[in-house]
Amino acid sequence: MFDYCIIGGGIVGLATAMRLLEERPGSSLILLEKEDALGKHQTGHNSGVIHAGIYYPPGSLKAELCRKGAEATKIFCAENGIRFEACGKLLVATSDLEMQRMDALYERSEQNTIEVHRISEGELKEREPNIRGRGALFVPSTGIVSYAEVCRAMSRRIMALGGEIRLSTRVTGIRETIDAVDIASEGESWRAKKLVACAGLQSDRLAILAGLSIEHRIVPFRGEYFRLPADKNDIVRHLIYPIPDPALPFLGVHLTRMIDGSVTVGPNAVIGFAREGYPRLSVNLADMADYALFPGFWKTVLANRKSAVTELRNSLWKPGYLEECRKYCPSLELVDLLPCEAGIRAQAVRRDGALIHDFLFVQTERMLHVCNAPSPAATSAIPIAAMIVDRVI
Repeated sequence: MFDYCIIGGGIVGLATAMRLLEERPGSSLILLEKEDALGKHQTGHNSGVIHAGIYYPPGSLKAELCRKGAEATKIFCAENGIRFEACGKLLVATSDLEMQRMDALYERSEQNTIEVHRISEGELKEREPNIRGRGALFVPSTGIVSYAEVCRAMSRRIMALGGEIRLSTRVTGIRETIDAVDIASEGESWRAKKLVACAGLQSDRLAILAGLSIEHRIVPFRGEYFRLPADKNDIVRHLIYPIPDPALPFLGVHLTRMIDGSVTVGPNAVIGFAREGYPRLSVNLADMADYALFPGFWKTVLANRKSAVTELRNSLWKPGYLEECRKYCPSLELVDLLPCEAGIRAQAVRRDGALIHDFLFVQTERMLHVCNAPSPAATSAIPIAAMIVDRVI
């Protein structure tokens, strides 16, 4: 019998395990991860950005957790010797309409108490000679880090506090009883007084496995990136993001400096044919059947059909992808778009077709399932964990 069982070795699961052991010293805890290493899915395939939270509606859980998470992540990195850099982000407007949207975004940033500076066209050119735009917003607190390094530091902390981490352990059964939760794997089983599932791309399946009634499903959105050649590692000094279109569900293509010194461009957002298939032609029929048989999927596709066609076109036709990049970085050429591993976003979709953009938890007497932890979950992992632990204990 364990006091706590955590399912999922991504950054949210690790942060939750760490927080539980800090809040309840001496508790017994086991973390189960089906892969042979930690953080192999969303955590290990994200852009490595420490977000400031400029996009999110004032008062939303996303805005609050991101603001707290950015500070907490930097403190954790400093305490554990993890390199990070507060390089700042520029959100670049390239048209009159985007200038209007930029003004609205600036007002939102003030409501979210985030430090943001307006940058004129001339100042933008001075800061970023290779970037073109009518103006920009500069967010100085945005940073970059390796979240894989953060995960490794969290795992060391968990084990130092007496927790146990089991890799290559796929959960096949969850049953809640009056006084415990029974967890089964192939050839092994455990009991825990409390269970927290942080299963990301598999979160809906774990909830159903546990007997919960849920009104959503996970739809995988594939984010395809390109890496620039090493001789273009100095093409930008900051992160370069577009001004988002509020009518679209995703941000759009951007230039991201990575902590290893490289620069990526992307991502787009196309429906994935496999929840965990990162190579380009990955197909998993069971994954496709899961969302194809869910009515909310087709309602989402219908509601976003115009952007879906554009994203698919750019995925299949590299010059279209390049065109998105050259809106604000005109010096890029086709030869600059080098292969880079894709990421897959676990997007929760309601039965009515609405995309769930905020955090979603389903809780019973002895279980808490994190059913949706959208971007910026990596940035927000530490305060998300604190919130989960408060609910659990």
